[in-house]
Amino acid sequence: MNALDRILDKDSLIVIGGAGGFIGGHLMADLRRQGFTRLRGVDIKPLNLWFQRFDGIENLSLDLRDRESCRIAADGAEAIFNLACDMGGMGFIETHKADCMLSVLINTHMLMAARQAGCRRYLYSSSACVYASEKQDAPDVPALKEADAYPAMPEDGYGWEKLFSERMCRHFSEDYGLDTRIVRLHNVYGPLGTYDGGREKAPAAISRKVLEAKLSGNHAIEIWGDGQQTRSFMYIDDCIHGLQALFASDFTAPINIGSAETVSINGLVDLAESLAGVRLQRRYDLSAPKGVRGRSSDNTLIRSVLGWEPSTSLQQGMTQTYTWIEQQVLSGGNPIYRHG
Repeated sequence: MNALDRILDKDSLIVIGGAGGFIGGHLMADLRRQGFTRLRGVDIKPLNLWFQRFDGIENLSLDLRDRESCRIAADGAEAIFNLACDMGGMGFIETHKADCMLSVLINTHMLMAARQAGCRRYLYSSSACVYASEKQDAPDVPALKEADAYPAMPEDGYGWEKLFSERMCRHFSEDYGLDTRIVRLHNVYGPLGTYDGGREKAPAAISRKVLEAKLSGNHAIEIWGDGQQTRSFMYIDDCIHGLQALFASDFTAPINIGSAETVSINGLVDLAESLAGVRLQRRYDLSAPKGVRGRSSDNTLIRSVLGWEPSTSLQQGMTQTYTWIEQQVLSGGNPIYRHG
């Protein structure tokens, strides 16, 4: 039995905010594969720009910062996965703080709409960017526990919005009885995602840069920062499983869903080079956006709550990701990756 089958019927109306994005598209694909028959996807992007789009599903192009759009999106919903926000990799969130903060309107209005619609359960997608910066000031810092979000000093802009929205979920649950779940995602990557244009995250950006260097014959790569900063990266399949397992659980406090495997940015370049079969000269841009010095997920709580943690190795996930990006680059790319 799949996790959601414990709490939802196959004809329950499930709404995914941000369905036109990377994680939302994969979640929609998986729910469809499981046989859920009433699915509504909502995203601000025009339908032709959704990462994945499927026939037989209600696809709505709506701006969820708008209260009326949220009312339309949530109408009749039994379950809502709110993955919608304005975000990208570090190159985006460090230079678009106001845009990121405006996403607070999405969760505020979606919570109000979910309550009005009588939604049974609501999941909010938060981020590891909520964690206090002082706990991420060296490459070898301890993995982040959920309690490390307080005293609060999150990533400026994006992190503050996420932390505030977590509190909104908590208080809607306490005051209005809306059953909420809060997930702190750590650096999700994989095929069928953004790999160029400025919003891509490190695994996709580095895969593309290595591939472009290989194809051009200019065997050099620009790395943001000194390359010693560390991260954990979670493969998309683990993310989709974790979202549904948490949604179906009885756990209501914020919880990490992320890989415990850490790697430096230099190590990530090493891995991409091995997949491409090249060695590149490295040029370090110390003035570029680079984020915190070290960040990874402490999975003690999720192992206790769900008896599970993300387990796809970086080698496995990067192999799939690099191969897919190579196929896209060589074929000229396509903003619609699956439609049918």
